[in-house]
Order: sequence, then structure tokens, then C-alpha cells
Amino acid sequence: MRFIRKRLVIVILILVGCSSIAAITISNEPFKEGVFIEPSEQKPGDKQKGYDYLVNGDYLKSGLGYNYYVLLNGKDKNNFLGRTGKAANVGYNFNLIETKNSKNLVVPNCLQCHGQVFGDKLIIGLGNTFLDFTKAPNKDDVKGTIARQLMKFIAPGQYQSSRVMIRSFSTIAPYLQTETRGVNAADRLATLLVAHRNPETLEWSDKPLLDIPDEVIPTDVPAWWLLKKKNAMFYNGFGRGDFGKFLMLSNLLTVKDTSEAAETFTHFGNVLAYLKSIEPPKYPHSIDATLASNGKALFEKNCSNCHGTYGDKVTYPNLLIPARIIGTDSLLFKANYQNSQFIEWFNKSWYAKGSYPARLQPFDGYIAPPLDGIWITAPYLHNGSVPTLAALLNSKERPKYWERDFKNAAYDYEKIGWKYEVRNEANNKTTYNTDKPGYRNTGHTFGDRLSKDQRNAVIEYLKTL
Repeated sequence: MRFIRKRLVIVILILVGCSSIAAITISNEPFKEGVFIEPSEQKPGDKQKGYDYLVNGDYLKSGLGYNYYVLLNGKDKNNFLGRTGKAANVGYNFNLIETKNSKNLVVPNCLQCHGQVFGDKLIIGLGNTFLDFTKAPNKDDVKGTIARQLMKFIAPGQYQSSRVMIRSFSTIAPYLQTETRGVNAADRLATLLVAHRNPETLEWSDKPLLDIPDEVIPTDVPAWWLLKKKNAMFYNGFGRGDFGKFLMLSNLLTVKDTSEAAETFTHFGNVLAYLKSIEPPKYPHSIDATLASNGKALFEKNCSNCHGTYGDKVTYPNLLIPARIIGTDSLLFKANYQNSQFIEWFNKSWYAKGSYPARLQPFDGYIAPPLDGIWITAPYLHNGSVPTLAALLNSKERPKYWERDFKNAAYDYEKIGWKYEVRNEANNKTTYNTDKPGYRNTGHTFGDRLSKDQRNAVIEYLKTL
């Protein structure tokens, strides 16, 4: 009996002495309740060809003439992509292409949303959290306003090359407005474009063919390098089948019909191959190896069932987590059920047919994402409502109203995220208002059960991913 008591005292002393880093099990409920996503066949490709098509390709076929682009924007001085000739003067988020009607046409590319300058370097695949969708024209504005503004800079001979882009943007721009800067309106953009396209032919209709909801649902742009691990796309994991079909959806801005879409799709196996080759940037500062090791033990005990393991033993479970467990803002996944006409459009459209079909499959919740490069992907959660990793792991630290400095942005390498100021109210478009539907910062409270020291250890480990 004395031996048992002695052993018990020793165990208690060890646990008390190591309480700041002891591995506790938060809960296995998310893992047990998670729904596995089956993999789908993907169109194969060549990553080098994919990169070239991404930054030089004509997946959009309407834009502004080179001279008029330079008049409006000036010549790019950075040339992050190392392009030559006139293309060197075009920003990294535009491509210089040739069409039947124009030899030098400047068109937007995917890096508008999927590339961000961090420090003095362009990070391809990093979601752009500096975009500003708050300045979209008011809904009461006449749709033709944008077209009339652009027409001032377009010579008669350039109109044929620019009219399709003008038509699309003048139709959708008044309906893209978000509540705050930094979040993305990609879901809204897709909704608007789909509403004006015939699902069988992809031909444009000036009048919407589907009922368009009023809400603009904000999202944070996920990192491209996560795709190599995922069996489904988008935060709710409803993008199933071939990823290339989803990656080329911006083509709806200018596509003429299914024959043109089919030609574009021939390149997207290559694009996907390139995206899967991207590796996240390494954390640029020193890391406390002992603290990170403690954090790894905590992470693998408490987080890896949903988010996977890293290092020598790499796993990723591809789990959808039900809403009642994850608890994050529900507007995004609920919209798929409340506006099912868009799911039906896609699943009977050209995108759902052919050798590499895609489909949308809604779910009542969100996917637990891989965490590679998480240190550079702030803000956090699917709507970008949590500014730092420290606040993600401690819900009590999440500000109700917080403001970033978009002009002189600074990164917090201690709490991991963009530096911000807490506000008493949201009275401008640079302050994030978590009171708004779609913008709430609730849920993912699993880290609350960890101590402060334990959370710091986990953050130190996350810097290594």
C-alpha cells in the first residue's frame, strides 16, 4: 500500500511539474463524427507547362489593349514573374495574350486572388488578403456605368477585344460588395456568372437565368499548396471530381461556349500539376526547437486526427466536420442548401460531363484543412474572422471588432498573423465586424482547453509546418 501511495505521489508531482506542456486529449469527437471524402481521378499534367499557362495563358480572352492598360496603371516596376518584352511591364496578376482581334491584350489572371506579395517577394498560391471588394458600385447604379468609364480608354478597333469583359464586369460588379476589406467575394462571383450562363452551352444571357440571393458571403482564399493533400475543393468540401473544372471557373467571365471551354480545359491538368508542386514558404525567423517539440506532442495528441501529421510521417484524413461540432459561421455551407439552384446548374452543366467530370456535393459543415504553411495564411477560419493563430487557439482572445492597416501592413511573428487594433465599433470598411452574418468568429474552440504555455508550444510547432 505504501508503494502504491509513493508511486501516486511521484506521478502527481510529475504532472504538476509538467502541467504547462502535458499532452491532454481535447476530444476525439470531431474525428469520430467526421465524414471521409473519397478521392477522385484527376486529369494528369506537366507542371512546367502548367506554370507557363498560368502566367502567360489565355484562359480569359477579353480585356484591355496593352497601351490602354499602361495608360491606366503605368508600367510594372517589379516584374516578379521575370517575364520579358511587353509582358514584363504588366503586373503579375495580369497576362499579356494574343487574340484574333488584338495582338497585345492584357487580361486578369488567377493571381488576382491566389498570389500575394509578402515582404518583398511574390508568394504564388498564397491567398490575397488585401483585395478590396467594398468599393463595388451601389446596386442602384446603372449597370452601364463601368462600361461607359472603360469606353473612354478604348479605341474603336479595340472594342471587339474588350466588349466581353466589359459586359461581364458591368453586369456583376454592382453585386459583389463585401462588408469589409480583406475578404473575398469569389463565391458571389461564381453565383453571378453561373446565373447568366446556359448550363448546357455556357452561352451568355443578359438576363439572369436563375434567382440570385441577396447575401454576399465572405471567404478567405485558401493556399494552393494544400491541394496536393485534398480530395475535395472549397471550405465545405463540396467540390468533387476533377479539380481542373473548378480551377477554370474564372473562364466564365469571357468564355464563348463549350467548345472554347473544352480547349481551355486541355491546359488545366497541367495547371493542377503545377499547383500541386508548390511548397509553402518556410518560417523566416528562429524557432525554439524544444518548445516546438513539446508542441508537436500536443498537436499530434489533440489535433492530428482531423488536421493530419507532418514531418517524417505525413498523413491527412480528409474529414468533413459537422457544423454542430466545428461551430464556425454557418452562412457559407447553408447557402448551398438554401440556393440549391446553383448546385443543380453545375451538376447538369458542361463541367459535370466528359472524361474528367466534376460535381458539387453539399455538406452540413466544413472540411478540416491541412495546415502546411499555416504561419503565413492569416487571417484564420473560412471567413478570415480571426486575425492570429493565438486567437484561433484561444477564443477569448478573439476581438469582436478589429482593424488592419492595409497601407503599412506588419506581421506579428509572435502571435502569428497580421498586426491589428481592437476597435469599440465597426465604423469603416477596414474594420472587421464579427456581428455580421457570414463574418462571425465563433467555433473551433478546441484550443481553449489548453493552457497558455501549451498553446504557445503548439504555435511554435505550427511555425515548422
